[in-house]
This record gives sequence, C-alpha cells and structure tokens, in this order.
Amino acid sequence: MELPFYLNFKDFESYYYDNLEKWFEEYHNTSETDYLKAFAALYSPYIYYNFAEDRVQADASIEIKDCFFPYHEKIGISFCTSYDNGKSPKKGMSHVFEWKTISMMEYAQHILDKINRYCSKNSKALNGGKNILDYINDYEIITSREGAGYCVNYNKHQTAVPFLKAYLPYYGQTVNMAVYRDFIFSLVEIAEFIDQKLKTVLAFEHTIYAQSRSEAKFKVQMSRQFLTICN
Repeated sequence: MELPFYLNFKDFESYYYDNLEKWFEEYHNTSETDYLKAFAALYSPYIYYNFAEDRVQADASIEIKDCFFPYHEKIGISFCTSYDNGKSPKKGMSHVFEWKTISMMEYAQHILDKINRYCSKNSKALNGGKNILDYINDYEIITSREGAGYCVNYNKHQTAVPFLKAYLPYYGQTVNMAVYRDFIFSLVEIAEFIDQKLKTVLAFEHTIYAQSRSEAKFKVQMSRQFLTICN
C-alpha cells in the first residue's frame, strides 16, 4: 500500500484511521506500529534534530548539484566528469558543479519546469487523461539537461516523489506557495503526532525524534573525526 503524503496536519489527522483500516486490509500480518513506522519514513527526510532546543524542527530542503560550464577562474570547484548514476556523457565538455541546498518548493518548481518543457515539445503528452503527475518520475525527463542548471540525481529524487505527488499540480506552470507554507508549519505537528502514537505502543526507538537525534549525533561524530584527521 502506498501511503498518502499529506501537506497539512488537519488532513493527516482526519484520514489517519481510514488509512490504518486500508493498511490492515492489505497487510494482514501487521500492526499499527508498522503503519506508523511507514509514515515516519515518509516524513523523516523533512525533519532535523535541534541540539540547542532538544526537539525536532522542519527542514524541507534537498541538496542538489548546480552544474555549469567550466571557467578557469573558478577555484575549489569539483569537475563533473560523468552524469549521475554512473552514466557517462556521450559528447561535449564536462560540467563544473557545486553543491547547493534548496527548498523543496524550489525543487518542485524545477521538476515542474522540466515536465512542462517536455510537454511543450510533445503535443500529445497530456492526451488520454494524462497530467503532470504521470511524469514526475520519468527517468529521461527528470535527468535531462539543457546546458547548465540543476543536475538531478534520479536515485535521490525517489525520496522526494511522495512529496511531489502531493504538491505538484495536475496542470499549470507554477507551484502553490500557500500550500507549501502550510506544509512547513505542519511538519513538526505531524512528526509529533506519529511519535506520540509510537510512544503509546512503546516503540520509542522508531520515533522520528529518536532517529533524527541519532542521525544528528552521528554527523557530529563524523565531523569531529574528520577534523581530527585533518589536524
């Protein structure tokens, strides 16, 4: 069962038990804990642990390569000698890239632009009841490049697909800023709801809080080890 990804807490809470019933209908040898763990996995990528406040906070962002053509005056930039996913470019010079962290709204707009460019070049793309959502995970469209710009990693893109399915319009050129704002404000509330349910069934180690805290501590330890090696 593909769990729906909700962009506001009201909808998440309202449909919680309806979705749980569907979950049990499809998975007979399962529990509500498994259901909650699946939801936690959906929302964890948009949550981070704040050490100073000892709580989780919203972080709806994604790291992406910003590719451009090489210039000799660029210093400290890695050269992109191949496309993502291990595929080498067939022709042309290699891009230079730098890592950027962008909001999920900007990422969604970037994906929407790619799909709209494809549809504008293929007049029948939206025939037969098809819409933008039919193309959000099309490998050729998502990884396409037209000169410089963001370089999408298809494997990393998979983590964003549930959000994109919920957020991107069926038709249109722009994303909805108001819906995105509601999503940002709802993230922590949704995470806390999931965690409270997991605590009720004594599954503390599976809470978004526990996993985010563990991941944050690991990153700090790795960073300290790296600094120690460099020194």
